[in-house]
Amino acid sequence: MSVERVLPSPEAHDLLDLVRDLIGKEVAPRAAADESAARFPREVFTTLGAAGLLGLPYPEEHGGAAQPYEVYLQVIEELAAGWLAVGLGLSVHTLSCFPVAAYGTDAQRESLLPAMLGGELLGAYCLSEPHSGSDAAALTTRAVRDAGGYAVEGVKAWITHGGAADFYTLMARTSPDGARGISCFHVPASAENLSFGEPERKMGMKSSPTAQVRFDGVRLAPDALIGAEGEGFRIAMAALDGGRLGIAACAVGLAQAAFDAAASYARERRQFGSRIVDFQGVGFMLADMATQIAAARALYLEAARARDAGRPYGTQAAMAKLFATDMCMKVTTDAVQVLGGYGYVEDFPVERYMREAKVLQIVEGTNQVQRLVIGRALAKG
Repeated sequence: MSVERVLPSPEAHDLLDLVRDLIGKEVAPRAAADESAARFPREVFTTLGAAGLLGLPYPEEHGGAAQPYEVYLQVIEELAAGWLAVGLGLSVHTLSCFPVAAYGTDAQRESLLPAMLGGELLGAYCLSEPHSGSDAAALTTRAVRDAGGYAVEGVKAWITHGGAADFYTLMARTSPDGARGISCFHVPASAENLSFGEPERKMGMKSSPTAQVRFDGVRLAPDALIGAEGEGFRIAMAALDGGRLGIAACAVGLAQAAFDAAASYARERRQFGSRIVDFQGVGFMLADMATQIAAARALYLEAARARDAGRPYGTQAAMAKLFATDMCMKVTTDAVQVLGGYGYVEDFPVERYMREAKVLQIVEGTNQVQRLVIGRALAKG
C-alpha cells in the first residue's frame, strides 16, 4: 500500500512510518493464516499497545498520544489494509474507551484510562442485543440499583472481542423511560457472573471473535456508572459518531488493499498478447476503483477535521460510513473480477477481502440506518 498522505505534522509522518513498519513485520505476514484458522491475534494488540497505538486520540496525561482524529483514522486505514481484524479491533477499542474519557469523573479517568490507553487492556463495546440492533433504544439489559451498587441482568449480542476483551463498556437500562432510561457502565472482564457465548461462525473476519456477553446477576460498584443515570443513550450515540469514522477508515484501507492486488495482477497478467490492464474493460474498472477510494478517503478525512475543530460532524460521519463501506463492497467485488478464476481461490487475498467487506456495511449502524440519520438531518434543514 503506497498512499500519498497530507498529514498535519512531522510527528504524524513519523507515526505513519512506524505503523507501516509494524504492519510489514507483525501484522500482514500472519493475516491469511490466522484468518483461516480463526485465531485471535491478542499479542498483536499487545504490540500495538507497546508502540502507543491503543490510545492515539486521547490526552497524554491519561496515557494517550494526543493525536488529532485525522491522524488516528489514517493509522486505522493502514492497519485495515494490512489486516482488517486488527484495524477494526483498534477502532472498537477506541470506541470502548470514549465514554470514560469524555464523560467519566476525574477519579475514573485517573484510575481507568492509563491501563485502557497504555496498551495493557483491550476493550469491547456492549450496545446491541439479540432483539435490539438498529433500534438501540429498545435494549432490555437491566442494571438495578441497590444498596451495594447495581445488579445487571441481560444479554448483549454481536460483541467484537466478546470473551477476549479485558473490559466491557456496557449500555443498560436503569429505568423504563425509553432512550432516557439507559445508562453507561464500565465492567471489568473479571466481574463475577459475567460469561460469554461461543464465537459466531462468520463469513469473514474469522480471527476477530464476535460473541454474546451474558450478565447473570453481575454486581457493579456505584462508581462503575459512567456519566449520570439516564445519560447512556446520548453517550452511546456520541461514541458511535466517532466509531463510524473508524469503520469508514477501515473500509478505505480494505478497498485500497484490494485495489493494489488487482492493479498489480492486471499489470502482470497477459492475454491476447497484451497486459490486461491495457484493455479498456479492465483499465476503466481500475480507474473507477481508484477514484471511489480517493473520494471515500476525502470524505472521512473532512469529517475528521470537523471533529478535530470542534464542529458538528455526526451527519458527515454517517455519510462517510455509508459511502466508504458501499464503495468497499463494490471495489472488493471488482477486484475478484479482475483476477478472474484466481480471484475466487484462497491462494490470492481478494476473495477474503470481498468476504470481509460485507460486514462493514452492517456494523456500527447498518447503511440503512446511516441513510436514516442523513435523511433526518436533511429534513431539519
